[in-house]
Amino acid sequence: MRHLGEHLLADLYDCAAMPLADPQHVEHTLHAAAAAAGAHVLAGHFHHFGPGQGVTGVLLLAESHISIHTWPEHGYAAVDLFLCGSAAHQVALAVLQQAFEAGRIEQRCLSRGIMVPVTDSDRVR
Repeated sequence: MRHLGEHLLADLYDCAAMPLADPQHVEHTLHAAAAAAGAHVLAGHFHHFGPGQGVTGVLLLAESHISIHTWPEHGYAAVDLFLCGSAAHQVALAVLQQAFEAGRIEQRCLSRGIMVPVTDSDRVR
């Protein structure tokens, strides 16, 4: 069966605290991940919760979105990569892993928009 996109949910553990608390680093990293995946950024928004605190952010993509929520005090980031078309979410995840110095990643991938083939008997006459 075909599908329209893949939705990767990734938990990045044992990350360095400083990159997770730096809003410019987080934003730059998401842009780099999108570019590495071959995605096209339409818009973005990031919010820093204050010195030593985490960052939440999202990039709207022509291919869907990338979002992140960071907890520097726990060395943790939650990442959501929903990419359609030929965009490569595993390449994007590798960029994130390196930039945040993640020691461990747990991930789940869902196929979105599963397209069931339509047969002649399924068509409405």
